[in-house]
Amino acid sequence: MTFVNCAEGTLETYIPSVDKPWNRQRALHLYRRIQLGGNLNQINNALSKTPNQVVDDIVDAAKDLPLTPAPDWAQWQQSDYTDFNNQISEQFLQWAQTWLVNLKKNGLKDRMSFFWHNHFVTRQESYGFPSWMYQYQSLLEKHAVGNFKTFVYEIGLTPAMLIYLNGIQNTRFDINENYARELYELFTLGVNNGYTQQDVSETAKALTGWNSIDINNLGGPITFNNSFHDPSQKTIFGKTGAWAYEDVINLLFEERGVAISEHICGKLYRHFINPVQDDQIITDLAEILRANDWELAPVLKQLFKSEHFFEEANIGTIIPGHIEYMFTFLSEIGYEDDDELLLLIGLGAQDIGQAIFNPTDVAGWPGNRSWINSPNFFFRQEVITNIMAYYYEKNGMTIEELRLFAKQLVGSNINDEKEICKAIIDHLTPKGFQTDPEYDDALVTFKGEIPDNYFTDGTWNLDWEYAPAQVFYLINHVSSWPEYQLK
Repeated sequence: MTFVNCAEGTLETYIPSVDKPWNRQRALHLYRRIQLGGNLNQINNALSKTPNQVVDDIVDAAKDLPLTPAPDWAQWQQSDYTDFNNQISEQFLQWAQTWLVNLKKNGLKDRMSFFWHNHFVTRQESYGFPSWMYQYQSLLEKHAVGNFKTFVYEIGLTPAMLIYLNGIQNTRFDINENYARELYELFTLGVNNGYTQQDVSETAKALTGWNSIDINNLGGPITFNNSFHDPSQKTIFGKTGAWAYEDVINLLFEERGVAISEHICGKLYRHFINPVQDDQIITDLAEILRANDWELAPVLKQLFKSEHFFEEANIGTIIPGHIEYMFTFLSEIGYEDDDELLLLIGLGAQDIGQAIFNPTDVAGWPGNRSWINSPNFFFRQEVITNIMAYYYEKNGMTIEELRLFAKQLVGSNINDEKEICKAIIDHLTPKGFQTDPEYDDALVTFKGEIPDNYFTDGTWNLDWEYAPAQVFYLINHVSSWPEYQLK
């Protein structure tokens, strides 16, 4: 089946108009893509500004946000442990929870660090040590909205990457091409795009030497050992020299800059805008990336401010991963943050294919439609119900936050059950339901067993004793619809 991207518009800044107003739907669309949803206060605050101002504020905040403080075990080696197996399990869990908490609260900064986790893939199962996991994740955070060329240079020297893609085994005596191939195929150029097998082989020789490690005290740094480096002349992208690691990165960006920028901007586009790419938009974004010396922030600003981004045809086109899907729900209802719950969500996502620190393989999670199959669909719906039940129990067997959510959504209009029901549906889904009968079915669920005359004579409103339970059942109903999977 062939899918077509019907979105129009360019990268010119979106200017609201009568036909394309800056409204709640578009504000929700922005927050779902630029971070993982926004609560009602954030959405209302956004609507008091221009979209241009909102995007600038979010991107600038991401740039200015300091790195997460390092744990006390950030540099630990094997000799620092007294109970190795139990301690490393605790540390892995601790830092997974830390990152999940950051993903929920840090907006674009960790939205992007999580994106790069699925680009510069490593698997914790391969490298094993918490110190190496922390150093890898901290680098994702450091360069999340930073300089892509610097990012590429530094990621290849992390112990997590050197071990996962066999750089530590790559010596002048025994060439291993694994990282060289993935550097081009996945991380910068794209499959079979501007490189040859000779380029891969010669690059692998240039990358040799990063092999020094204390095998009797793992967890420490991996450093360069000149005796394992191949000093011979190598020809890469038609250029010959006694190239080493830094030379490879410089050659790559000098000789293949257009291909790199288009590959990376294409991936950003498919992840944040539409899985069916618009080639002209990607070409224009790539020019912005190159013109700004590989800085990512200008690209993100132009993309999220653009009239193309806010086109109706780009709203509700993406199926988010399990973690992103659940965190967006938490944000949009306005639940208070709960670190324990965020970890439970992460562990639950692991059971259905999204294990933090362990993407599927070096190509990462395939994303979008791959997140949904029959078991996963029902699991995702069940998690929404379980989240509401979790807060019900946590808050002393009350679900008053759902009453507050509904009242904030409709303001003073707390007596009109039809408008309340529609407002909740339209808030939780990108484009609402498609037909009136779908809204009618949802209204039946919302009204429950309350007699109809209570709604007609004014007896019922959102202050009614069982109104929070009605909101609970309505949300549960909405989460069972395919439209709810789209963001």
